[in-house]
Amino acid sequence: MNADQTGAWPAVQSGKRLHPERLARGSYTVALLAEGQRAGRLGRTEALEAQSGLMRVLERLIRQRTKGESSSIAAETAESLLASILYATDLELRMAGEPERALERLRTEGIVRIHHCGVERVAGLFTDAKRLYGELRRSKLALPVDAYQLTIDESLPVFMKKYDVVFEAHNTMASIDYPLAADDTSLTGITYIHQYMERLLLETRLVGLFPLEDVLGLLADYGDVCRFDYRIELFNIFELVLEMALFSLLSGGSARELRLAPERLPGIKLRLAAWDLSTIRAWINRAQEELCREWALSDPQWLAYMRLGESNLAQRLHHAVRHDSLEAVVITTRAPRSKPETMSFGAADRMSDMQLRKRLEQLADCASAEAKIKLIQANFRSLHDYLDMLEADILYGAEYETLFAAFGDTELAVLAKITLYEELRGSSSDLLAAVHAKRSAEAEWQQRLLDFLNGLSARRLAAIGERLETLDVGEFSFR
Repeated sequence: MNADQTGAWPAVQSGKRLHPERLARGSYTVALLAEGQRAGRLGRTEALEAQSGLMRVLERLIRQRTKGESSSIAAETAESLLASILYATDLELRMAGEPERALERLRTEGIVRIHHCGVERVAGLFTDAKRLYGELRRSKLALPVDAYQLTIDESLPVFMKKYDVVFEAHNTMASIDYPLAADDTSLTGITYIHQYMERLLLETRLVGLFPLEDVLGLLADYGDVCRFDYRIELFNIFELVLEMALFSLLSGGSARELRLAPERLPGIKLRLAAWDLSTIRAWINRAQEELCREWALSDPQWLAYMRLGESNLAQRLHHAVRHDSLEAVVITTRAPRSKPETMSFGAADRMSDMQLRKRLEQLADCASAEAKIKLIQANFRSLHDYLDMLEADILYGAEYETLFAAFGDTELAVLAKITLYEELRGSSSDLLAAVHAKRSAEAEWQQRLLDFLNGLSARRLAAIGERLETLDVGEFSFR
């Protein structure tokens, strides 16, 4: 019995049933061939012919890799090419669903055809991953969490640049530090990156529903409770935000609230203490559904993703109640801390023209938004220099929001006074009305500032407005 040139072979009589559990480890293609033989669904000759088909694909890729100059390569390279081939065939055969259907596809189409279809599927996932990355870049949150920012700005672009759908389909090609709330690390290559970006985009969009000021406040409180610098630690923002919204519901609040006053903690403790593990899990289930209703999240993927962390949260809550450590899980607000002023308003603190040009050139050469913001914070002090930098159009997109988020009330009050000068004349304390009244600004940095101020809570705007009342901007010579 001989296979044709595609590696297909005539059908054989069915034997014992296939055991899917024996296909869970290693290459699906190799395991399927072995299981097919064990069950009598595939003869030894047919299995050898399938292996021969894999070798023909390998020989073709070697010729392509060496551009026809050689038919031999290093053993390590050959192993990598074979792993890439099996990655594509595994992906295609798994799409068949049941192992019996996958085996039938091997019989009817042959291994060479299966590989060709697998490469096309890998390429399709890679194309869609590029789309997802574009959406992720546009949706990126202006949060000073290094792992989150560096993953989007540096790690994922490295993958996009280096990934090869034919020769290295199995390689992940990137070091990704930011942890997802639910991550499937059994995946590799494009299937892992595609799922990672799908989930990170979902997480980013949910966190983005909440006011930036509330999220930043929650992160600061979380850092205080855990006694670490949240900017450099590895933790999941989505998980923290989701849990606080659920705890708000438990304490009689809204799913739109993240900042829980300490007075609400005893009520949460009292309710959880009366529940066993199954009751806690049932409450989480209902609260997740309520959150989706309140935020009008009708797509089933939202609830499905939340469900992945349901059991873990239930276990943590049950343990925290039993050991009287709920304060480490339910993060309540701490005493407000005013940010130190980062600007000097005196003309004497300005950089020289040469120094300023050098800093602007360094900013233009920065490879990431994170590096750019750090450079600004480390070297810019004078308001005059800040204004020169802002008007030089050195920042892009969410970089403006990240910079503004690092400012205290005084700095934001000064920039708001400059941007909203006409609107604030005679009513300097009514910042909220002025922000809502001015729809657009000529300079991009001023438009970005308006967008940022519109995203702040009424409480923060009121604090900035109060600072405006005591601020005599006329004393400053900006130009």
